[in-house]
Amino acid sequence: MSDCHDQFSVFHGRIELNDSRETKLQRGRDAIRDLIKDDFREKGRTPVPSFCSQGSFAMRTTVNPLDGEYDLDDGVYLEHIDKKSDEDWPTPETVHSWICDAVEGHTEQPPIDKRTCVRVVYAGQYHIDLPIYADLNGKNMHAEKGERGWHPSDPVEITKWFQNAIKVHGEQLRRALRCLKAWADFNAKDGKLPSGLILTVLAVQNFRANDRDDLCFANTAEAIRVSTTPVFRVFNPVDSAEELTARLDADEKKRFQTAIANLADEGKKAISSDSRSKASKTWQRQFGDRFPVAEDENEEERQKKADADRLASVYVPKSSKPWMPFA
Repeated sequence: MSDCHDQFSVFHGRIELNDSRETKLQRGRDAIRDLIKDDFREKGRTPVPSFCSQGSFAMRTTVNPLDGEYDLDDGVYLEHIDKKSDEDWPTPETVHSWICDAVEGHTEQPPIDKRTCVRVVYAGQYHIDLPIYADLNGKNMHAEKGERGWHPSDPVEITKWFQNAIKVHGEQLRRALRCLKAWADFNAKDGKLPSGLILTVLAVQNFRANDRDDLCFANTAEAIRVSTTPVFRVFNPVDSAEELTARLDADEKKRFQTAIANLADEGKKAISSDSRSKASKTWQRQFGDRFPVAEDENEEERQKKADADRLASVYVPKSSKPWMPFA
């Protein structure tokens, strides 16, 4: 059985968001927050909004994307509208327009008014999605354009749910999830795969801890395969009435089922391989070139012996009495 724990560690280091990139994303996020607050003050919409990071950035599961464009979610919480009654609330379309106006001109590309958020694009670097919320009698309401309108949604609770899972399972869960997201990013070349939230729920609910990260990931992938076959349905962990997979069409669901089955099968193949080199190449087919290829153990031992022999051939020991010749 081949051990690729070390290769998973190297791979994780390559996909994990580093401190400098995190700081850059935070600066861009904070600049947008300031723009929105200033715009609301100028237009008399006070008190100004509050903000809360959500999604992978808040959970610290962001991975370095293959296309180079990071995705950051920052919730905008309206504080100036009635918290007791939604009778006079503006429509989601209206509050979206407020945010669009506030950030207009901040980047070269105009803001994108999407159904669930306003997107600000820093071309070739990252984009920040700004979903908009308001409080109604202590319940978080999300402003979604179209039929759903204002509806209950609480991403902060999802972040707390994930943080509690980390307390139970430890940091290996976060590493496994980052690897799963990186796998989905690499395999998205064959078609869109489920959102980060769906992958997060699947990873938490099917997590299989192990002293080795390769075994942990392989066993977790197999558990996900079992849980999504033959029916692929995932529900919001803090709102069981919301089916997260409801917006996936039949082809998207089938694509994921096929992809996760392939991952699980290849994971088993890698673990059972008698060659660490072959095992790492099997993992690399799933993750791409960021996953390193290992040398087989016997080759490593041969190399160590060759290095030791080479050093021995040129090593001249020092006498404890340098004025005396060696015997």
